[in-house]
Amino acid sequence: MNTDELLVLKDEPIDLTSPMQVPWRVLVVDDDADVHEVTRFSLGSVRVLSRPLELLHAHSADEAKRILDEVPNIAVILLDVVMESEDAGLQLVKSVRQEQRLASTRIILRTGQPGHAPEAETITLYDINDYKTKSELTQTRLFTSLTTAIRSYDQLRRLERSRHGLELIVNASNKLNAMPGLRAFAEGLLTQISALIGVDSDGVVCAVSGSPEIDSEASEPRIIAAVGRFARFIQRRLSEIDDERIAVALTTALRDRKSSIGRFSATFYFPKSGEEGFAALIDATQPIPDIDRDLVEVFCSNIALCAKNVDLVAELRRDAFVDRQLGMPNRTALLLDLNQRIHTDPHGEGVLAIIDLDQFAATNDILGHHYGDLLLRTTALHLRKFFGPGNFVARLAGDAFAVVGNRDAINPESIQRCFSEPFEVMGIRQPISACTGLVALDRGFEPGAEYLKDGYLAMKRAKDAGLAQTMFYSNDLAADVRSRARLLHSLRSGYESGQFFLAYQPQIDLVDERLVGAEALLRWRTADGTMIPPSSFIPIAEKSGLIVEMGRWLLREALLARHRLSAATGSDLRMAVNVSPVQVRRPDFSSMVIEMLRETATPAAALEIEITESVAIAGLDAVIAQFAALRQLGVTVALDDFGTGYSSLSYLERLPIDRLKIDRSFVLALEFDQGKRIARTIVVLGKEMGLKIIAEGVESPALRDRVVEIGCHEAQGYLFARPMIEREFIDWFKQRQGKPG
Repeated sequence: MNTDELLVLKDEPIDLTSPMQVPWRVLVVDDDADVHEVTRFSLGSVRVLSRPLELLHAHSADEAKRILDEVPNIAVILLDVVMESEDAGLQLVKSVRQEQRLASTRIILRTGQPGHAPEAETITLYDINDYKTKSELTQTRLFTSLTTAIRSYDQLRRLERSRHGLELIVNASNKLNAMPGLRAFAEGLLTQISALIGVDSDGVVCAVSGSPEIDSEASEPRIIAAVGRFARFIQRRLSEIDDERIAVALTTALRDRKSSIGRFSATFYFPKSGEEGFAALIDATQPIPDIDRDLVEVFCSNIALCAKNVDLVAELRRDAFVDRQLGMPNRTALLLDLNQRIHTDPHGEGVLAIIDLDQFAATNDILGHHYGDLLLRTTALHLRKFFGPGNFVARLAGDAFAVVGNRDAINPESIQRCFSEPFEVMGIRQPISACTGLVALDRGFEPGAEYLKDGYLAMKRAKDAGLAQTMFYSNDLAADVRSRARLLHSLRSGYESGQFFLAYQPQIDLVDERLVGAEALLRWRTADGTMIPPSSFIPIAEKSGLIVEMGRWLLREALLARHRLSAATGSDLRMAVNVSPVQVRRPDFSSMVIEMLRETATPAAALEIEITESVAIAGLDAVIAQFAALRQLGVTVALDDFGTGYSSLSYLERLPIDRLKIDRSFVLALEFDQGKRIARTIVVLGKEMGLKIIAEGVESPALRDRVVEIGCHEAQGYLFARPMIEREFIDWFKQRQGKPG
């Protein structure tokens, strides 16, 4: 080297705590000891990009590999090409790039044997910065090559740091965005910031201002997350921190609502809502690099958005397991508890009770929704108080609750005792009863959802049995349900494949036994010829809603048949069609009937709609409106099976009807003296209201005489004819020709 190019600088103590004093690490790899000495002498006091150098020395490729494995952040390798072998240097380059994967570290090849490795070819094949002969590397030229390599290394590291930092920010945002509550959010924040700027999480403190989750009463900030040497501050007020520097930094951030970054610490402010926010202070043992400061600003922007979602996420998590209206566990929480119990004790003494209040809908309608809500809250409090903390109480939906506990606590007797005394609501002592379905939790590792389904099934059967009933789930009950399910499937497929047909039963005028009408009756013959009774399939059709589609089909078929029967008999027949309460509940029922009359060109007076007393359950006003519109057109309405259902003189007077049909059971009772009074009373009542009376189930001349005697106008029954298909009906009429009517 030329002596005029040597720069001999006086050694001065280096303060490595300063960001500008952190040295660049340079690894000198050469088998010549003199080269190490000259390099040390030339670069010992040199500064590159305002930072000193730290020289590391290796005398072979293997020694260099060990140093590279053990020492991080080596910026440049000054590498001799020929050492223990002719290509030892080049093989080391391959190892650095391919095995050790040090993509950022820059390499300057130095050789004392020019031409041994062609320069252009070597630079093309290997990721190196420069290739010089040792005689070329004067101190100035060495400094120039080294500066260029270090600048390249610094830029590559910044790019890598930015990429890695952005990945951390995205991952942190995803994690923090779903933290369950503010404390968990703050604790996660410590970890994420520490990872982002590459410091230990020790010395990170978070404070929150005015958070009701911590202390709704105190507006003074509190520490909500602290680790390491600051852990002793957790849950203390900010003013109680004995480290003035930290207290002032956090207080300032919360007051000014902004972040500040110093050389060895940073304080971040995250707005949580309009008036609330929290701050995080990070203490670092070394300066925070500029690139990290930039990343932290991006991080703060992202996390501020996450912070606004913390309360929403917490609320959503709460809603997932808590019934908002009553503030108690919900169905999801119940399933979680069931699964835990079953996992712990799959064949134990546990019992699930599904409790459904009786006549709650009626109470709600009569006394109003506010009263109904108060009744539900009172019921929830009473259940939790009565069954105690040892049992799990949840709200399922509407007026249905669930209680889980042992058999000695959850049983029919205890449930009845629970509802034995009236509940006080708005100063009113309200008698309450409930139907309950019970299921034992002893069938092994079966999902809680299956037990819940079985409990609901038992509860519905209890409801069918009446008020204040309790039903245990059993295999017989399950078998019955499966049977109903199979029947429903067969019902749907049977309807779609045309297995249903209509039978018609004549209606006779009792004065001259003239044919005046027919009642259309739905029949089902399966593919194998089996006849399914209406009492079996009609309730299932109603519960499944299929009755609406079937009823529309029935009405159309009956009206078309009425034209053919009238033509064949020479009589202007009235066709009576039964409708279900499910059909009447639909707001389009009357318009559907009118559409069918128009489509089949049937006079309105030729149609009679038969309803039962149960239609009143759907809401009397709605029923009245539907039938008032039809009667205005001329359609008549008959009340079927009067006296067997929800009989009420008040609604009977309000219903827009034209005929009363005496149920077959009352007609058959006319054979006995005690049965006369009921049937006669119905006739007197009907006539008083201006209604025609038709008797069902007239099966003998004696019964015909009895119904005539008590004043019935019309009749139908086996005495005259059984229900018949259309062809048989016409044949029956022809056989009656020549007789009266």
